[in-house]
Amino acid sequence: MTDGFMGPPWQMDWRLDALAARDALPDHIREIVDAVRAELVTAKDPYFRGVETDADLPEGMTVEPALSSWPKGARMFFFDRGNGWLTYTFVPRAEDPQIVVEQGFWLGSESSETPPAEP
Repeated sequence: MTDGFMGPPWQMDWRLDALAARDALPDHIREIVDAVRAELVTAKDPYFRGVETDADLPEGMTVEPALSSWPKGARMFFFDRGNGWLTYTFVPRAEDPQIVVEQGFWLGSESSETPPAEP
């Protein structure tokens, strides 16, 4: 146990279905999700509260509340220019604060990575 609130790096847990969805992604998208994970566990505030606090994230990544009426609730971390996202919550308890990934999703668009096939 520590004196006071712990800071980054944060612990991160995945729901089993979210982890299975992550593991089923193509390699290049899984690398993007791993970069998202790195941004989350090292963020000073994993909820990115405030004006343009996610401006320092890599291109194609943004964070928004899942519901604007619930500012301390789940967040959506969009990646691959909005083609994929992780839904997560942050549990800021005094002992062992952590991020819990509840859902992972990717639309499956390969258009930016592979040229179109010719008939």
